[in-house]
Amino acid sequence: MIESVGEDIDPLLDPLLSRQFVKKGKGCTVKIGSEDIDMMPSFKLYLQTKLINPHYKPETAAQCTIINFIVTEQGLED
Repeated sequence: MIESVGEDIDPLLDPLLSRQFVKKGKGCTVKIGSEDIDMMPSFKLYLQTKLINPHYKPETAAQCTIINFIVTEQGLED
C-alpha cells in the first residue's frame, strides 16, 4: 500500500500498473528501475490518496480501479 499519492504517480511504478510481468520458471518477475523483482502470485498494489477529486492521466486511470469511498451505498445502487 502506498499512501498519500498525489495526482502524479511516480513513473517507477509504471511496470506494476501496466502489469509488465515476465514469467521465469514457475514464478514471475517485474523490472523496477534496473532490477528484476520476484513477484508473489498473491501480490496486490493499493494506492491511497487524500485528494477529494483526483484527476489522473487517462492511461493511469485505465490501468487502475478507482474507488471513491465518499459515495454512499444508495448512490452506488443508483
